Amino acid sequence: MTTRRKTGKSSATRFLEDLAGRPLTFGSLVEAIRAGEGLTQAEFARQLGMSRSHLCDIEKGRKAVSLTRAAQLAKTLGYSEKQFVRLALQKLVDEAGLKLVVKVEAA
Repeated sequence: MTTRRKTGKSSATRFLEDLAGRPLTFGSLVEAIRAGEGLTQAEFARQLGMSRSHLCDIEKGRKAVSLTRAAQLAKTLGYSEKQFVRLALQKLVDEAGLKLVVKVEAA
């Protein structure tokens, strides 16, 4: 993992942010996946093995997830662990008030 000062964003991140109308966060990514699958929060939460209220808190950014949980969710949903872990780490960095961008690379 490396961090760098906030500068330019990748074209994929810009596209997703433009599509969502807000910065890409762990919660907004999970919400976008759920919406893309056409599932309610209750259905998606059941699939992920969590309560609907916990899923809602994650989607709205009220609750952070551990890095392990982020990787598990990525595997369960068939997505890149790297992106899920990066966004979970970014939330921690942002909450600490640091003006840094997290970059994660596979070992």
